[in-house]
Amino acid sequence: MTPLSGKEHALLISNHRSDIDWLIGWVLAQRAGCLGCTMAIMKDVLKYLPVIGWSMWFSEYIFVKRKWTEDQSILKSGYEKLKDFPFPFWLGLFVEGTRFTHPKLLDAQQFAISKGLAVPRHVLLPRTKGLILAVNHLRSLVPAVYDVTFTVARDNSPPSLLTLLKGKSSVVKVQVKRHLMLELPETSDDIAQWCTNLFVAKDAFLDNYFSGGSFGNEEIQDLGRPMQSLTVMIVWSCLVSMGAFGFLLWTILFSTWQGILVSAVFLLLVIVTMQILILFSQSEPNIDSMPITILPQDPMKEILLQS
Repeated sequence: MTPLSGKEHALLISNHRSDIDWLIGWVLAQRAGCLGCTMAIMKDVLKYLPVIGWSMWFSEYIFVKRKWTEDQSILKSGYEKLKDFPFPFWLGLFVEGTRFTHPKLLDAQQFAISKGLAVPRHVLLPRTKGLILAVNHLRSLVPAVYDVTFTVARDNSPPSLLTLLKGKSSVVKVQVKRHLMLELPETSDDIAQWCTNLFVAKDAFLDNYFSGGSFGNEEIQDLGRPMQSLTVMIVWSCLVSMGAFGFLLWTILFSTWQGILVSAVFLLLVIVTMQILILFSQSEPNIDSMPITILPQDPMKEILLQS
């Protein structure tokens, strides 16, 4: 994190490692003090996801349909609305366009080989149209681009909603680098190349880590856990519990068969909702430990890793 995190508008460019990257992003934003002003560009179908998707929709996330002819106008409209945003915001872009999985990695490697590009091992090839549009529309408004790299620690399984519900913890390592928006190239082709180089360096960084190296040489910053958030959660939990208990007493819900039936239906809906959330959060095994046959390490990665 940087000293200005949460105090300035920022675009966040991140790799997409797990099924609950949105939760990791929320934790970062919460620690930076800007959770209420954090948005991201997400798949349109996710806004229908119970509870989580609805909260994203109410938070004015930008939802795209993965059809550029339609998404271009959606993104432009979303970027225009941000110009009147009254507080420092974060806008997250997963420029890989999809979550990192083994089959998708193999497809990306084959495409990279066919086009003579650097062959990735731990990231997918970035899709830069959305980023180019964001930079062109928000260059005068947003002062910085945060390059976020995160991964699950070695020998840890990827986190999912199911593992969280089971109380299993995962160690996630995060690195954040701040780039001035004014330093980004002007033309669309140069912005695309800048993003491509960023992901080549990101891939080399992760490759070095999974080969036994350290996760960067920067000083580790302890963000701490703000007491304010814990206090708010406790207060709201108490209020909701008291309200629910009072409602049950007022309606005498369990005194009739109808009340018991309504309660059973409500409990069933809760269970179904949780199952839907779990199905949307199924992780593969830690694919960094899977054998992958690709071309030798690209020399360009070594150069960018040192920069």
